[in-house]
Amino acid sequence: MKRTGLLWSAFAVCLAVVLAAMAWVSGTALRLDEAEARARQQAALEENVRLALWRMDSALAPLLAQESARPYFTYHTFLPLERAYGRMFNRARPPGEMLVPSPLLSEVSPCVRVHFQFDPDGRLTGPRAPAPNEVGLAVPRYLSQDAVRKAEQELGRIKALTDRTRLMALLPESAPARLDLVAAPWAANVYDFAAEPAGRNDPRNRSRAAVEFSQRGQAIVQNTAATVQSQAENSLFEPLASPTDIGGVLMAPRWLDGELILARRVTVGGQQYVQGCLLDWPAIQKWLRETVQDLLPEADLEPVADAPAEEEARLLAALPVRLVPGSIDPAGGGPASPIHLTLFVAWACVLVAAGAVAGLLAGVIRLSERRAAFVSAVTHELRTPLTTFHMYTEMLTAGMVPDADRQQDYLKTLRVEASRLSHLVENVLAYARLERGRTSGRVETLSLARLIDPIRSRLADRAAQAGMELAVEAGDGAREAKVRANPSAVEQILFNLVDNACKYAAGAADKRIHLSVQRAGDGARIAVRDHGPGISGPAARRLFRPFSKSAREAANSAPGVGLGLALSHRLAGDMGGRLDLDHHGADGACFVLSLPAAE
Repeated sequence: MKRTGLLWSAFAVCLAVVLAAMAWVSGTALRLDEAEARARQQAALEENVRLALWRMDSALAPLLAQESARPYFTYHTFLPLERAYGRMFNRARPPGEMLVPSPLLSEVSPCVRVHFQFDPDGRLTGPRAPAPNEVGLAVPRYLSQDAVRKAEQELGRIKALTDRTRLMALLPESAPARLDLVAAPWAANVYDFAAEPAGRNDPRNRSRAAVEFSQRGQAIVQNTAATVQSQAENSLFEPLASPTDIGGVLMAPRWLDGELILARRVTVGGQQYVQGCLLDWPAIQKWLRETVQDLLPEADLEPVADAPAEEEARLLAALPVRLVPGSIDPAGGGPASPIHLTLFVAWACVLVAAGAVAGLLAGVIRLSERRAAFVSAVTHELRTPLTTFHMYTEMLTAGMVPDADRQQDYLKTLRVEASRLSHLVENVLAYARLERGRTSGRVETLSLARLIDPIRSRLADRAAQAGMELAVEAGDGAREAKVRANPSAVEQILFNLVDNACKYAAGAADKRIHLSVQRAGDGARIAVRDHGPGISGPAARRLFRPFSKSAREAANSAPGVGLGLALSHRLAGDMGGRLDLDHHGADGACFVLSLPAAE
């Protein structure tokens, strides 16, 4: 018992170490997998953000290009056809001069609420809000009265937001020599890209976000330059032969108290004008969100007046706006990780292995205990007949039993004990042969009569030794039934069953042992029944288990080591039959040997 406890303790310690190691490995693997999943999701988010920024800047580029490419004189309601591009403000309009309406009278953009211009004297005007002397020309031919009223309301909103001085302070003081030197329409280095610190503009010294921010801005500026060139080539107005002092083509987006405007400085005749438009930010915001709905379903846009360079990964180049990406579906961050399934399989394997080892250990311990009990039982079974042999032979050889009748009794006792020892040894050797995989004989086809008749006298003698009677009963046609069986195995099985009946039912009132033979549908049934005390439930569960009787049980019960039924069960199975305990008997114990029919 102590050794068994040590074995189980060692197994428990080893299992605890293995489970602890598995738990640590599993926890580490899950943490690493979670970190990898977060990294994949973050990488997917950053890639979607990058694509969304490009998509939104590409969508805004035509708007900025269109507004930046407008000639300065289109911000007047009517244009003198012959005095555009530099001579428009040189003198008063002569009588009878031909006028054409500004393109802004007919253009309606869902992103622009109103176009405006601050004159050098600070006066605020707009092409869709004509001067009193031009109202008759504009309404209703080019504008409706409601359109004029709405434009005047929007100009009033701009006037409440800013004036010429404040707005000019927000705009670059000089125009770039070349548009391709402009980094982005609204960034801090918008008009002085060449003035950046040495080496910062080298892509090798900038982050990917900063490089892409500049690339997006350059794409917008190049689009604007191309639009300016295209409109100049296709303009109805003939440009001057010599360059003019008109500059500041690129519009700069700026926030004014929550309102988004595009504005620029324009120098005409030595005087500076401020031109621009008030944008409909809610409409633009909704439009941009819909543009990137497939990439960032929860995206939002928030105004930003200025931002450090490290935030370039979230900033639009076209407008001073920061992208708030929100979250994305984790399923879009990459393929599903198999780590959970792998860990489940690993844990299942470990637990199954632990259960198998525990079962094997328990089986080994039980087998060791049964074999130890068998050795004890065999020792007890051998000690009793050997003691009888030693005592009776010593008395007979010493002449201590002169009476002839007593001598015969002693000799009968010696013969019975010799048969008992022979039967015990025969069972042990037969079981050992089966354990080594060797059969006890050849399976033959024969009738039940040929199977039972040769062993009937031996079984009757064994019953007579115990003072009992063997009653053989055969059903109609049962003796002629052909079966497949091993005669020696059947003899050993039936002798074990009759021997057990003689041991355990010797004290019964009915001394008969019934050996009945019956034909069955798939073969034949040979039943051995006694009228003894029967077999209890706990004993029936381990009835066919080998080495199941301990030395104490052997001393307090009928002689035997608990191997006969286990051997008989194995012998029956070895020749294709079955040995079962019949629970339907009225009294005693009944065992049924089923044999297969001959084909």
